[in-house]
Amino acid sequence: MMNSDLSVIERANWQVPEFDTPLWLGRRHQFCVVIPVINEGSRIKNLLDRMKMHKISEVADIIIVDGGSTDGSLDLDVLKDKDVRGLLVKRGRGKLSAQLRCAYAFALDQGYDGIVTIDGNDKDDPASIPQFIATLKNGYDFVQASRFIPGGVAENTPKSRDFAIRFIHAPMLSLFSGFSWTDTTQGFRAYSSKMLLDVRVAPFRDVFISYELLAYLSYRVPRLGYRCVELPTIRRYPLTGDIPTKINGIKGNLSVLQVLFRACFGAYNLPADHAGKRCLQ
Repeated sequence: MMNSDLSVIERANWQVPEFDTPLWLGRRHQFCVVIPVINEGSRIKNLLDRMKMHKISEVADIIIVDGGSTDGSLDLDVLKDKDVRGLLVKRGRGKLSAQLRCAYAFALDQGYDGIVTIDGNDKDDPASIPQFIATLKNGYDFVQASRFIPGGVAENTPKSRDFAIRFIHAPMLSLFSGFSWTDTTQGFRAYSSKMLLDVRVAPFRDVFISYELLAYLSYRVPRLGYRCVELPTIRRYPLTGDIPTKINGIKGNLSVLQVLFRACFGAYNLPADHAGKRCLQ
């Protein structure tokens, strides 16, 4: 199936990593929830249990996109029991941005009106998902979760990360995008299909291979005039044990800063003469 707003030529130009689809039960709703995971173990099961408790499957289809887990946490029978309708397994190279390109392409091909993403590490509260969907229905194109605005909760956030978000990452993206962001590193978000299909946004490019896509969209989407908003949410880090994150150490954090600067200075933008004239806005 191909989205009716998309031409055959445009779809053929998308750069999407190879992926398998071991589970797909078909589309039921206008919106889907995409959960990127890799070796999340009990965390993804806990998240799915909470989503089931909040009856998320009654308002959106749940799709997991796996980056190559080897921990046995994605048994198909278990996923079906937890109301998961789709499992995609990335085979091509890349990390988070590559996984998201797989999931976004799949979701757009299925004709969804919008996509909510939530990390598979069980730090975010899925109870907010219906509000994200309602906000998309009300005409917004980019909904960002924030633990730092009134009504939001930041629990046990590592001090170094808290400082980096509040005083480096969010302020830079706010300055360069023209939208006042407060919480720009987390993946609990929602996007309209209209925005993702805009050829000026062009998210389906191989330059988005690790963590570039999140920073790029936070910069690019407001500059194109799309309606953006932050919603208060709860984000909890565990008190003990390993911090559930794929970004660790000096090298990992320097990489995030490099991506931030490249995004803010337009390094991921398409040249104007390549972006074409067609826009779905």
